[in-house]
Amino acid sequence: MGHEPPPYQRVAADLRRRISAGEWGVGERLPSRAQLAAHYSVGPNVLQKATERLIIEGILEGRSGSGTYVCRPRERRRMVRSRHRERRGGSPFRADMSELGQAGAWESNSQARTPAPDHIAQRLGISPGDLCVRTDYEFLADGRPVQTSASWEPMAITGQSPIVLPEMGPLAGRGVVERMLSIGIVIDNAVEIPRPGRATQAQANLLGISVGDLVLLIERTYYDTDGRPVETADIVVPDVRWEVAYEYGIERSDQ
Repeated sequence: MGHEPPPYQRVAADLRRRISAGEWGVGERLPSRAQLAAHYSVGPNVLQKATERLIIEGILEGRSGSGTYVCRPRERRRMVRSRHRERRGGSPFRADMSELGQAGAWESNSQARTPAPDHIAQRLGISPGDLCVRTDYEFLADGRPVQTSASWEPMAITGQSPIVLPEMGPLAGRGVVERMLSIGIVIDNAVEIPRPGRATQAQANLLGISVGDLVLLIERTYYDTDGRPVETADIVVPDVRWEVAYEYGIERSDQ
């Protein structure tokens, strides 16, 4: 891809590596931020962003007035969903996994001219039966299944364009935001509705879990600047292996 990761990601990745190598044990305090910033030759803001990232992931914990400590390892990895994940060029999933030090990949299967079922038509603001491209994804981290996704895009939007099939053409493998931008559609909003669910036989087979195991179902819809839905997806995350954290910025009134 040729994208250089931002400095804070580089620092976070190295701290993650040092913690997993046992340089600091569970409950042990890390050196001060000033010491770490000097070690990595970065400013305090970069170092703060790196440690905040590891706190969100549940690898570190901040204690008021006394510094940053190594947390007890959790059984489940934490997947962070945030507005930053759409800004990183390429694929949001691959960027998410590389931040966790894992290689993200996926397998996909697209079917053009698929009539929209009622619930999908409702989410996309189109008529039931309108033609869509449906793409089924299986996302992998270090070769192990992480999540599945069934994505729907109205052919009225992409049908005459080179990006009609997500995994073909000039922007194959890029995120929806980047692909849509290439045909002049600016996505500026995403809505996610998380719900608990139980794995169906098909989901269990793909995710390597048992039928009836807990899953998190995320209904995600992307909207363009006119408020028009341009893509919707059903994402399934196996609860036994992953928990999902939502990160969002707080707008300050003094800015």
